[in-house]
Amino acid sequence: MQFQVPQFVEVEDKIFGPLTAVQFIYLVGGGGFLVALWFVMPHWLAIVIGGPIALLGAGLAFYKINDRPLINALESGFQYLFRTKLYIWEKKQSKTVLPDEITLPGQTPAEDPAKYAPSATSNKIKDLAWSLDIKESMYSDKKQQR
Repeated sequence: MQFQVPQFVEVEDKIFGPLTAVQFIYLVGGGGFLVALWFVMPHWLAIVIGGPIALLGAGLAFYKINDRPLINALESGFQYLFRTKLYIWEKKQSKTVLPDEITLPGQTPAEDPAKYAPSATSNKIKDLAWSLDIKESMYSDKKQQR
């Protein structure tokens, strides 16, 4: 039995001519608000206030930032402005000097023996594990042969 797999799932359907449903709602909402202002306020004030609102409606409908709708950028901006911010920094610890660590002038401080210890890198550990596995399997084969 064959099933059809949906394709182009990230492309929204065009419902109102060349517009998607969301674009249509943004344009109708901005235009409706503009008409309401036109009837309620003096015409010059309706143009001054309604112009930016009409531009916002058109921007929400068509403008994209990094291939994402403008509403996502506005939402992120408001969240940044109004959420609490937590700033974390790492406080540097001051080293306390113990009496036995104090050196007198002309005396050389004791060197740290860990400085000369070989470092265990991941490659060395893998090589060691591999060699142990080989030797173990080599001895286990001899025991099985007896």
